[in-house]
Amino acid sequence: MVFTTINIGFYTSKITKIKNSNFVICSILGLFTTTLLAGFWAIFERINIEFHVFFLVLNIGIYVRFKSEIHLIYKSLFQKLEALTLSLKVILFSTTLLILAQCASVPYIIDNESYYIQTIKWINEYGFVKGLANLHIFLAQTSGWHIAQSVFSFSFLYPNFNDLSGFFLLLGNIYAFPHLNAYFKNKESNHLIIGLLPLANIFFFSFISTPSPDLPIYILSLILFFKFTENYKNGNPETFHLISLLVFFAVFIKTTSIVLVLIPLVLFAKHYKMLIPEIVKPVVIGLLVLLLFTIKNTIISGYPLFPAVANPFSFDFQIPEAMAHFYYDETRTAAFSLTETQFDSLGIFEVFKIWIFRPGLHGLFNTLILVLLVITPAFIFKFFNKKPFWMLYGILFFQMIVLFLSSPQYRFFMNAVLFFTFLIASTILSTQKSIVISLFSSLGILIVILMVPFNLSLFTTNVHLKNNSTLSVSEIVFPHSNSKFDLRYQSIKNGNLLYNSPINNTFFWGSGDGKLPCVNKDQLEYFEVYYKIIPQLRTTHLKDGFYAKNISNESN
Repeated sequence: MVFTTINIGFYTSKITKIKNSNFVICSILGLFTTTLLAGFWAIFERINIEFHVFFLVLNIGIYVRFKSEIHLIYKSLFQKLEALTLSLKVILFSTTLLILAQCASVPYIIDNESYYIQTIKWINEYGFVKGLANLHIFLAQTSGWHIAQSVFSFSFLYPNFNDLSGFFLLLGNIYAFPHLNAYFKNKESNHLIIGLLPLANIFFFSFISTPSPDLPIYILSLILFFKFTENYKNGNPETFHLISLLVFFAVFIKTTSIVLVLIPLVLFAKHYKMLIPEIVKPVVIGLLVLLLFTIKNTIISGYPLFPAVANPFSFDFQIPEAMAHFYYDETRTAAFSLTETQFDSLGIFEVFKIWIFRPGLHGLFNTLILVLLVITPAFIFKFFNKKPFWMLYGILFFQMIVLFLSSPQYRFFMNAVLFFTFLIASTILSTQKSIVISLFSSLGILIVILMVPFNLSLFTTNVHLKNNSTLSVSEIVFPHSNSKFDLRYQSIKNGNLLYNSPINNTFFWGSGDGKLPCVNKDQLEYFEVYYKIIPQLRTTHLKDGFYAKNISNESN
């Protein structure tokens, strides 16, 4: 991962004329370009050994051509690590070991069992498949992060590489510690805000044993916020290009982060005279990302802007509008634990009360974001009374409104929670001693959580999330499989489709790590009974995809 992302990231910086020597930024840019390359490749072919032959040649070519310049990036990293205080070195080294341990342990996030694993397997074995969402509607959510993970799964070598989120969290920590070290010397609050990122590892660790798209959004957002506040007043084309690329990456990973587009737009409005001559390059890259996004969506679901069903074209593999509306209604009401009928019958204030008083972590974080939205302006006014902080507050407030009207799951606005929390915490943890003690304390909590099983019923009502992910001795050598469930499967034939369904699986959307094509029979039976549709193969080959067959006439 390091070799690839640094080489590709260096070349990305060279093409876009971003003068960057920061190891983490270089690696993130490499991930971005890798994701785009893999995404366009997956339109035509699978992300498998053929892609890796091309990718290895590309990497070696870049490294050989620019070896001395690339070495300077590594040298810069080692110099920054060497400059850390002893306590920060110990904490970073320990954090690295714990990230490795967490990645090797049982996956925690339940979405991993519904569509993460299967999405990546389909990309590894077939690339983007026409109408794949007809088989499992959640597969229409194929994220840029899953495309990136499909590159680093090395599925032709080993089945249990699933660690991209862990790698990205490590990058986030490596980015934070030198800034924290800089704060110890210069006392600039911006450096402290980003430097406190490791305190959130307690929260981040639940995401990193799966390729969750949420984790990179949190890290990218914090880096973006830092770059924005640092460069708002004295912006330059290079910083604008970098921020634009990071935002494009975030939106391609998760469309709920679309509001982040306001960050480069605000910078452009502030420095438009300087940036107008430089606008072509980020616009071209943005259009390239949009093109890949719409092609991906069209192939998998039949709709360029899924879940929006507006489409001037009609494809035989297009999922029925009824299914698309079902998906949208499910995601919209999931944040409230309401049915569509219940949601539509309630007023906005009643829905808001339900959202606030939801049980477990949902209600806790929903309340927390409201409290932070109320009190943060007071802290900004007293300690950070500068325009970029007010701008960021306005952008994140707007994000909250957009999410509440669409799908206000607490995971989607955690970037705001983290930024506001670190901003407030930076006014309290202002001394080196208090910061180091806090970091060691969080490290101790992480060790306990990773080694000791806990019942989490107090925080969640989901039966599949009531036990934390802990490390066993055997996993130090042999990582846990990509699925948390040890499932057996049965082959079921429905029309011309022969699929694998998990046996005795109570998770309606669950498919685990079953052999392709895999979907829970209860799910297919639900759509067959209530929507009179079943997925069928378009040809005799899985690569050619699926269509939704209407069986209403047959049942009559």
